[in-house]
Amino acid sequence: MHITRRQILTAVAGIASAAPLAAFAQAAPTIHVLKDPNCGCCRAWVAILRQEGFRVTEERSFGTLMMRHKLDNGIPQRMISCHTGEIEGYMIEGHVPVADIRRLLAERPDAVGLAVPGMPYGSPGMGPEDQREAYDVFLIRRDGSSEVFTSYSAA
Repeated sequence: MHITRRQILTAVAGIASAAPLAAFAQAAPTIHVLKDPNCGCCRAWVAILRQEGFRVTEERSFGTLMMRHKLDNGIPQRMISCHTGEIEGYMIEGHVPVADIRRLLAERPDAVGLAVPGMPYGSPGMGPEDQREAYDVFLIRRDGSSEVFTSYSAA
């Protein structure tokens, strides 16, 4: 079999043009979000994730089904918020900022995931950041304990 110079150049060009796409696919993790279809703040948080380059899949859930999913996946009742995300083996509960999700994925601690309990005003999807109230992002350990992962002061 004889390979021409043109065939080699075409193959190299194809590989070179695909490399940036592969890098982008690795840089844009997918997060699956369970949320109440009627919740505006859940939609706002998902929109922020998409703006920040995450691929987001959504699943409608509410009531006892959603609560059971949270508890079955290691989210303690005291950490619960309105929506739950799953990304690369971690649970993301509530209005967790993108920077904290990225840090979690970079550091890869042995943990269930992150949570922002309740719905603090000014957290992502809950109103303007320049008017936020102070809140903490918690790292949920596998034994159910938690520790502060990041603290956000009031604006």
